[in-house]
Amino acid sequence: MFEQLEQVEAKFQDLTERLSSPELKPSEILSTNKERVRLEPIVDTFRDYRSNLKELADNKELLAEEKDEELRTMAKEEISRLEPLIEQQAVDLKIMLLPRDPNDDKDVILEIRAGTGGDEASIFVGDLLKMYTYYAQTKGWKFSLVSTSDGSQGGYKEVICQVSGDQVYSSLKFESGVHRVQRVPKTESQGRVHTSACTVAVLPEAEEVELHIDPKELRIDTMRAGGAGGQHVNKTESAVRITHLPTGLAVACQDEKSQQMNRVKAMSVLRARLFERMQAKAHAERAAERKSMVGSGDRSEKIRTYNYPQDRCTDHRASVSIHGLSKLFSGHLDDILDPVRSKLQAEMLQQQEEAL
Repeated sequence: MFEQLEQVEAKFQDLTERLSSPELKPSEILSTNKERVRLEPIVDTFRDYRSNLKELADNKELLAEEKDEELRTMAKEEISRLEPLIEQQAVDLKIMLLPRDPNDDKDVILEIRAGTGGDEASIFVGDLLKMYTYYAQTKGWKFSLVSTSDGSQGGYKEVICQVSGDQVYSSLKFESGVHRVQRVPKTESQGRVHTSACTVAVLPEAEEVELHIDPKELRIDTMRAGGAGGQHVNKTESAVRITHLPTGLAVACQDEKSQQMNRVKAMSVLRARLFERMQAKAHAERAAERKSMVGSGDRSEKIRTYNYPQDRCTDHRASVSIHGLSKLFSGHLDDILDPVRSKLQAEMLQQQEEAL
């Protein structure tokens, strides 16, 4: 591990020097700085860890050679403080060195759909949409709607969003799956608790260089958008539907006034869905590895339950429950996500150590 950390430190120093070089092209500055920022916490922790190791060795040497009882006592106290700290830093560094998901830096297409539960499921889609909107605000991300399909009693049958910013996929990837809600619906007159469900899919956006789509394989249709009468979108054919002929995948977008903007958003969604399909094929070849993942993205997987009568949210992957649904739905999603990430990291670390 030490050798690997020294290589990371050397790379960090090289990136730092490159950023101060006048020869660095403007197009390279952003990517170089982004990689430097990613490595900085690892390097800072490693330098502190290395310093603590030296300090521990010095105190052990002092304890072995020193006759003065007061100095020996001070050395023992330092050793007692440093040993657990070094042990924890070693674990932290191992986690930091785990292989990164190549999609972690990507923006995402977020799709939320009503499942079982009828109108109540549609209302819950709206609640989840607000939760992710607030969460995006706490992270400083850009959150925009691509398309919506309204529910008959409020909420949405389906909503598709585009989320862009720093480490979006890294933060949201564990949201893919079935979200279950237990509460008394607004449409329930007897006061009985119902169980409804929604599916959430988080798709990493694919760059054009990662996934080439032949324009000849696309059929693009334009139409008038739906919505309240008299709006601009109803008067022009601004809505766009793009169909990928080889796969039959179709994406529609109508939320923008401009047909061109709707076309751009629809292409982003289509590219993300095709990229997900391409990745799913590759992942199928690594089934054993996939089973070990927390929140693999299987939409049939029940990942979380929101129990309103008990004001409790339970994540079934990490076997953790928290109370305070109002806080969670106001954007404090990390309260439940952090334990899930920790479990995944612990499992990956255990696998890595077993492989060695």
